[in-house]
Amino acid sequence: MNSVPQNKKILFVDDEESILDIAREYFLQKGYEVRTAHNGLEALQILKGEKVDCCFTDINMPEMDGLELAENIRIHDNTIPVVVMTGYPSLDNTIQTLKNGVVDFLIKPVNLNQMELCVRRVLRERHLFIDNVLLRKEVESKARLEQLNQELLFKVDELNILNRIMGDFTAISTSSDVFQRVVDLAIEIIHADQSSFYVINDAVKKPFRVTQAKAGSVDAESDLDHNAIEPKAPHSSTDPHPDLCQGQLNQLLLEIVSDELPLLVTENAGTQKLSQETRSFMGVPLKIRDKIFGVLTAAITRSAKRFSEKDLYYLSFMTQTAAQAIENLALYENIYENLFATLYGFVKALEARDPYTQQHSTRVTNIALAIGKQMLFSPEDLDVLNVAGRLHDIGKIGIRDDILLKPGRLTKEEYEKIKEHPSMGAEIVGQLGLWDKEREIIRSHHERFDGTGYPNGLGGQDIPLLARVMSVADAYDAMASDRAYRQRMKTERILNILEEGAGTQFDPEIVEVFLALHHKGSIGIDLP
Repeated sequence: MNSVPQNKKILFVDDEESILDIAREYFLQKGYEVRTAHNGLEALQILKGEKVDCCFTDINMPEMDGLELAENIRIHDNTIPVVVMTGYPSLDNTIQTLKNGVVDFLIKPVNLNQMELCVRRVLRERHLFIDNVLLRKEVESKARLEQLNQELLFKVDELNILNRIMGDFTAISTSSDVFQRVVDLAIEIIHADQSSFYVINDAVKKPFRVTQAKAGSVDAESDLDHNAIEPKAPHSSTDPHPDLCQGQLNQLLLEIVSDELPLLVTENAGTQKLSQETRSFMGVPLKIRDKIFGVLTAAITRSAKRFSEKDLYYLSFMTQTAAQAIENLALYENIYENLFATLYGFVKALEARDPYTQQHSTRVTNIALAIGKQMLFSPEDLDVLNVAGRLHDIGKIGIRDDILLKPGRLTKEEYEKIKEHPSMGAEIVGQLGLWDKEREIIRSHHERFDGTGYPNGLGGQDIPLLARVMSVADAYDAMASDRAYRQRMKTERILNILEEGAGTQFDPEIVEVFLALHHKGSIGIDLP
């Protein structure tokens, strides 16, 4: 217990030579290595070149006193214990030495045995201190390794999730399924209580929900069922994420589209345009060919979870992957089957809003195709008519219900709104970068042969031929169907109106073909 640790080096600093001599002789005999200095500056020079285990220093010395030396030692190596020796003790000196990291305070004349006991004690304490520092570093190192390991696990988990998202969309064969899959993934991966996809862009001003999924339901509630949209019962007033044709949430989605940036509401404090039942909310715009097509939303309405930036990252990645899947399907697979099925689903949802126009697009298409076949159109033109006929009214998605379903005569302002639907429909189809001919037919199917139609006032041969065919087919079915503001007309009156409109509203040649087909019973045989 009394043995001296090997190679322990003590530094004595004092301006009295006799004290240095006595201390050197005594501690050399005890087996220590000893260095001496006459002031703080000499001591610092020694410390620069040698490792010292303990330092004894006087306070009052020339050039640099003991307190300043102690402070420099603490800065240089805070593991070296410093013991101060002074013949003039005071409370101020004692306090100052403690502030400078001094471990003990001896009063001169110092007993050599007392000094040795002090040396043994401070060296033992220094050993424990160094061990503690090393242990702390080891603990910090282990903690850092644990942190790195945890970060690696997070990265692996994130990579698995991203691969899962990409793999799910790669397996989808039709674009209509893309929208359903993206809301399903929002439920599965970010644990949302509810997720919806809304079509909303420059052409469709009012958000139009096409699909939805809810956590815990056996079958996800979806407005887009494979190749068609089925009509849904109205949502209850307590639905925390209702159709966006009402309420302030409508404006919130418009802001997302306007900003072209994702939105994260971690905690709904009542200041956002959200219902009270919505506890946390995210909305991410989906872009197709750098143009916004719609918005994917996710909401927490029941669980204690709150969305984080990581959840927003995953939701954004879903929309990007979904957009790429749609583009790939459109460009490299069956363009007609995929995008047409999706857009026609939107049309069916639109027709479900107005029971008077059920199957209108299908009937118009069949009439136009019958005229086209009679006029010996090419297979390509017939395909164009087939697509354009089914989508010719898709622009009405952007028309408010109070106008579209109005039972009485429209005001001038309301009629001007209705007249926007051909341009809006062409814009919707045009955003996908496909079907240029179909797009022109959709835009021009309300032009008149005498140039007084809309939206561009085209006349005669300037109106695309297929649009002139569509105009006759559309007008006939409109008159032969029940409308919100009137009952369907009798067949004789419809035919008279078509004949009277030949050369003004309609292309005379096409009216003639239509009437011939009707008289043969090929068109309109189910009407009185």
